[in-house]
Amino acid sequence: MNLEQQAQIVDSIHDTLGGYVGQRLKVRANMGRSKIVENEGVLTQVHPRLFIMEVDRKRGRTARQSYQYVDVLTGTVELSQNGESLFEPFMADQTEASATPAATPTAAAPAAATTEPPAGDDGDKSEGGDA
Repeated sequence: MNLEQQAQIVDSIHDTLGGYVGQRLKVRANMGRSKIVENEGVLTQVHPRLFIMEVDRKRGRTARQSYQYVDVLTGTVELSQNGESLFEPFMADQTEASATPAATPTAAAPAAATTEPPAGDDGDKSEGGDA
């Protein structure tokens, strides 16, 4: 799937969700590291790149959560109403080989970020050795 197709799908997700403003939806978000969060709430706003839901919390409280259309495209966020998924998986037509490289850059970015702190820790250790 090329970038132009992805942009068209994101636009169609935006347009579709525009029709659900004010309605109750269930959102299932994969937050990474085996953490999946499921909430139910009302879709309150749609914006060009994200949508906002007012989700139910304990004791009758609500909280606002924002999600990106791109996350719906990739399957990180799933939306349903009355047990029926609003969107079919968009990446299902991709072969596993082509889907894997798309996930690799995301996984590589945190690895690069984690290599920096040990370098800072080494500096701290040498200072600790002098003291």
